[in-house]
Amino acid sequence: MPFEFDTAIAATPVGGGVYDTPVEERWDINGNANGGYLLALVANSMRAESGRAHPVSVSMHFLSPAPAGAAQTHTEVVKAGRRLATVTGRLVRDGKDLVRSIGTFGDVDADQGPQSNTRPYVDLPSFEDCMPRAVNPDVPMGLSSRLDMRLHPDDTGFARNEPNGIARARGWFTFKDGRPVDTMGLLLAADAFPPVMFNLFGMQGWVPTIEFTVHVRAIPAPGPIACEFTSSVVQGGYWEEDGVMWDSTGRVVAMSRQLALAPLGQ
Repeated sequence: MPFEFDTAIAATPVGGGVYDTPVEERWDINGNANGGYLLALVANSMRAESGRAHPVSVSMHFLSPAPAGAAQTHTEVVKAGRRLATVTGRLVRDGKDLVRSIGTFGDVDADQGPQSNTRPYVDLPSFEDCMPRAVNPDVPMGLSSRLDMRLHPDDTGFARNEPNGIARARGWFTFKDGRPVDTMGLLLAADAFPPVMFNLFGMQGWVPTIEFTVHVRAIPAPGPIACEFTSSVVQGGYWEEDGVMWDSTGRVVAMSRQLALAPLGQ
């Protein structure tokens, strides 16, 4: 049986750079598909059109909510070079663009070229010592039902209406059905954690993403992915979230940034 995530991002070519890519159920937050899932869904078609193995850098602008349902991804190869290919993608439903994306695809070899890394590894207890995501029985099961995520105990106060005042979320990411986290899974991991705004101001409602970018830096080794997400500036009704992800060997495998709307009531 295929893994759930592979089925959920499946791209069926229909010709002319167009792929059938239905938005599957239970990859959502309160009825709207998670941004990382949409990024992976569209990027999988773009990757297929590029003929390359991995996403290297993928950005997405979110134009409209995307509940589950039929959709197609329209792709166009902008440039195909010897090492990299750049592709655009549009997720379309009933003639309306839900998202637009541009990405670069190619090989990922973290051992190639000069090496330097001054980013410290996240301060994170073991997978077993972190806390599973709390399940709200009053909210339909969505994205959290697909994932086995564990949060740093110090970063869970928002769920008890006790935010710690630090715009940070740390934890572990893996799939509940045992699927290995590959470079496509990293696109989902980069947007799967609770918004760091919740630990700063409390759960103040929906904080929709405007733009989201993921840079893939290495192919992950087997095992859960350690993640840290932070924000530095909340201003003018917007906030940014920066993410870093490490594999089981301690190597940085992806970095991300997104810009989102902040509740104007703050």
